[in-house]
Amino acid sequence: MAWPAEDRRATAVPKDGEPPLLTDEMKKELTEKYFPRYPTRRAVLLPALHMLQHHHGWIPMRALAEVGEFLGISPAEVLDTASFYEEYWLKPKGKYLIQVCRSLACEIYGSKRVTEQIKKKLNVECGETTRDGKFTLVELECLGSCGTAPAMLINDVLFEDLTPQKINQVLDGLPEDAHKFRDPTVDWQ
Repeated sequence: MAWPAEDRRATAVPKDGEPPLLTDEMKKELTEKYFPRYPTRRAVLLPALHMLQHHHGWIPMRALAEVGEFLGISPAEVLDTASFYEEYWLKPKGKYLIQVCRSLACEIYGSKRVTEQIKKKLNVECGETTRDGKFTLVELECLGSCGTAPAMLINDVLFEDLTPQKINQVLDGLPEDAHKFRDPTVDWQ
């Protein structure tokens, strides 16, 4: 897989006087929970990025600069790390993150048809977010669901044995409020 090249040399880190994105509580957790488990402060970068993303839903440029300052790493090194891994989001994503598996098993069983149906229904390309900010569509390498291919995740809920028709049912059945979304096959009571 080829990585898209982006010229980030001119990327400015906004300094807008807003409250820090890496909060004191986050710093305390990193200091107390992660620093003792890792040999250097620099080694805590990945957990710090996960923490920021979990808290904000993505990692703004200002947060990259703040975590770099806290860990004693240049903002460029933090950005290099965050942009290397596909799991980190450096721009906002939709309320519903749709991740279609494109592994060999899923491809053999029709993941391309699934992706095409989603693109058509939502009028979005892979890697993009719908104009209303509700959906982001991406493909990923493996969900570990080869026996029930093709498969996808919507947020953290796995959908298997997909067809274009099932895609329509799933997308049409999503609640307007993404926080109310639960796995329809599980009784949450």
